[in-house]
Amino acid sequence: MQAAGNTNPKGWYVFFDEIQYLKDWEVHLKVLVDSYPHTKFIVSGSAAAALKLKSKESGAGRLTEFMLPPLTFHEYIHLKNHNHLIRPSSMNWNGAPLTHFFTSINIKEVNRHFIDYINFGGYPEVIFSEKIQANPGRYIKSDIVDKVLLRDLPSLYGIKDVQELNSFFTTLAYYSGNEVSLDTLSKNSGVEKNLLKKYLEYLEAAFLIRVIHRIDDTAKRFQRANFYKIFLTNPSLRSALFSPLQATDEAIGNMVETAVYAQWLHRDWFTPWYARWSVGQFQGEVDMVGIDDKKLKPVWALEIKWSNRYFEKPEELKSLLHFCEKNNLKSALVTTIDKEGSLEREGITLNFIPAAMYSYVVVVKTLEQKKNRGK
Repeated sequence: MQAAGNTNPKGWYVFFDEIQYLKDWEVHLKVLVDSYPHTKFIVSGSAAAALKLKSKESGAGRLTEFMLPPLTFHEYIHLKNHNHLIRPSSMNWNGAPLTHFFTSINIKEVNRHFIDYINFGGYPEVIFSEKIQANPGRYIKSDIVDKVLLRDLPSLYGIKDVQELNSFFTTLAYYSGNEVSLDTLSKNSGVEKNLLKKYLEYLEAAFLIRVIHRIDDTAKRFQRANFYKIFLTNPSLRSALFSPLQATDEAIGNMVETAVYAQWLHRDWFTPWYARWSVGQFQGEVDMVGIDDKKLKPVWALEIKWSNRYFEKPEELKSLLHFCEKNNLKSALVTTIDKEGSLEREGITLNFIPAAMYSYVVVVKTLEQKKNRGK
């Protein structure tokens, strides 16, 4: 106040960045909030796990929590001034037109930016810096991974071996989008299962990964979560830890799926699922399922592909068709590289949309829903 030349802080906004490095910050903040009821205090930090833990302990009823996920593809397009590539469109969904949809005037150009987004797009600093893009691993490792994984934050969760945690995270990053089990992870890493659970809890609280749970073909949830998928919250983490990917690399399919899941992180009211089941010789999987929280029934299904193959041969989408029939879904979504349109198979309308455009649309719809929820 003295520096600002004003002794009355009423109506002020006071910002504290990287507050987790101040010892007992939550205690000091509580005193400030109580002492200056007409002043807004905004604290931020890259170590989400520490902030979340301390705010719950000392800030009940006083702090409002906001999570800022990594950059979305919609934000990337906007910040890079590529909005001219996008134009409004519509889609027929369950017999009615779905408005506020989008397509592209040049999908090849959009896909080029989508690959750049997958490799570098999680952080605003990176997308505007050719120097960082030339060596993204150095920036990501020092500013993101080391800060969250290798400093004193794991001790809040009783994690002593931070090198082991770092190694575990690196493995998860490499295989982002794959189905895993604690048994397999424990066997491959040599780390006992209860400790792995703690690692997963910390990494998710630190907003580095998202654990997605499994349902069967009837949308029934498993009593014991033995299998699940683990996704990076930001696909560029993998590219930085290893190397940037090309559109034709073997791992790009999983990173496209990771990127699609990342767009949904802004819907904090939405819980995604994936379906996987085995009936006799038939093993099926659907990449993402939306479930009505009240009815506990699937309301939509999505198959995430980085391929045009299924647009030409939709009958090969046996798992998706089976799931839709089993759950009385009349429409489903399938992503492609650059094909779009609708086809009907077995009484089910399959709507094909390029993965890049789907990622863009998800965020636009999320912003619309946030506005409506706030009314």
